Amino acid sequence: MSNQYGRVGLLYGGNSSEREVSLMSGEAINQAMLNLGIDVVAIDAGENLLQTLPEHNLDLVFIALHGPGGEDGTLQGALEYLKLPYTGSGVLASALAMDKLRCKQMWQGIGLPTTDFALLTADSDWSAELARLGGRVMVKPAAEGSSIGMSRAATPEQLQAAWQDAAQYNTSVIAEPLLPGPEYTVAILGGQQLPSIRIESNAEFYDYEAKYFSDQTQYLCPSELSESREQELQDLCLEAFDSVGCRGWGRVDVMVDDQGQFQLLEVNTVPGMTSHSLVPMAAKAAGLDFDQLVAKILEGSL
Repeated sequence: MSNQYGRVGLLYGGNSSEREVSLMSGEAINQAMLNLGIDVVAIDAGENLLQTLPEHNLDLVFIALHGPGGEDGTLQGALEYLKLPYTGSGVLASALAMDKLRCKQMWQGIGLPTTDFALLTADSDWSAELARLGGRVMVKPAAEGSSIGMSRAATPEQLQAAWQDAAQYNTSVIAEPLLPGPEYTVAILGGQQLPSIRIESNAEFYDYEAKYFSDQTQYLCPSELSESREQELQDLCLEAFDSVGCRGWGRVDVMVDDQGQFQLLEVNTVPGMTSHSLVPMAAKAAGLDFDQLVAKILEGSL
């Protein structure tokens, strides 16, 4: 198995706000590739990455960079230019999935369920936007991951403060109605959906700490949905993944609204691969251990 991939460059770390998570993902993936007997070069992706990459004589790149710079199409475009095959989605799908605003606009355009939203700016009418979205909202930078820069708001003052906080990370900031939940996630691997996971966080919401470090966050996999409801969720997530043009592997996040309907949140094209991560958990429920999961992701790039 190991030699079919040649020399694999594992890109991790980087300098986005999700560096810490990427370092943990990279460490786990590197160990898996060593276990699989793959010739792997682990590369902490710094500023001069494109100058140094050709020196490694790589045949394939495993992208384990999260957030802007690794997950948003820029690296994918550079690798296309270098004619280096890589894991995961291509340039357009990566860029679109990273941009929550445009991804939601596209889903609305093709009739997939996603909540209404407001694009916030310095001169937004905070009271009007809050009222239009139901009085309680979640504010997020449109192009960050790992819940970075996210906060809730239930008053015009809170909404303005939440916008200011999120705007530090990204000029584009959106607010969405606060959904009662629960939250589900479905991993896609090689065109197949893995069992869904229900996320039960006792944090105010499923934030960065809850995602990566808390042992209080509970994950139910299988998520205890009825067979027909699980199928509905699985179908929706695959349709959302395909609509963005994603390939290889990824994860679609969904919440339930007050009518009991699934509402799409976002697609992650390079999901976390840490001890707390969701894709390894779903793979395990489908009978794949971590090493087998890494091998499957690599297979998808050939």
